[in-house]
Amino acid sequence: MHSVILLPGLASDTTLWRDQLPALAARHLVHVSDVHFRFDTLPEMAAALLAECPGRLVLVGTSMGGMLALEAQRQAPQRVAGMALLGSSARADTPELLQLRSDACRLFEQGRMDEVLRANAFLAFHPNSTRRDGLVDTYLAFVRRAGAAALIRQNRAVMARIDSRPLLPQVACPTLVLCGEADRLAPPEHSQEIAAAIPGARLEMVPGAGHLLTLEQPARVNALLLGWLDGLRPAAPATAPR
Repeated sequence: MHSVILLPGLASDTTLWRDQLPALAARHLVHVSDVHFRFDTLPEMAAALLAECPGRLVLVGTSMGGMLALEAQRQAPQRVAGMALLGSSARADTPELLQLRSDACRLFEQGRMDEVLRANAFLAFHPNSTRRDGLVDTYLAFVRRAGAAALIRQNRAVMARIDSRPLLPQVACPTLVLCGEADRLAPPEHSQEIAAAIPGARLEMVPGAGHLLTLEQPARVNALLLGWLDGLRPAAPATAPR
């Protein structure tokens, strides 16, 4: 039986999966990885993930976690039984985005983390989500827990990633691609090109969600993940005739 490994996004922890964990764990073996906090590059994170989690894996990653899933699949395709990529991208950063991340890292180093986080919160959520009690505070709390050093290290890991698009046609495992309809950090066209390039991939847009779709639309995300995961289960062996 394969294990389901949940891969949080940049500066995110188990909180990002708080609404998925109970639903998924009731039917699957589930583990939330923290390799993004312990290693400096995506290749190092992926290698550690593969070393620490034995057997066949289903990788479910959001944002940076999706990038990590693609890297793990590149390193050991025979180990990956399936991938779900949520609000992610296979592209390398553009020069403009590299500059934005570099500028943000300088602000983190200057102790101006909250200034960046509050501005980013309104990009991370669907406009309706920012008006929901506690949701922005939940986001700010788990990023603050990560701290400035982790934010800088993980941004640099993302900045150094390769363009994975040429590798997508070689992906042979079942793949589910989810994207919030109002995602401004990894816009829908990023998910659309992933799904179009991976043979047999399934694309689902999530209404009423931005980049943090696991928090914004948990019921819809849970239904999509559970339906897809259940389809990955090997068929039960036929009963031998008597």
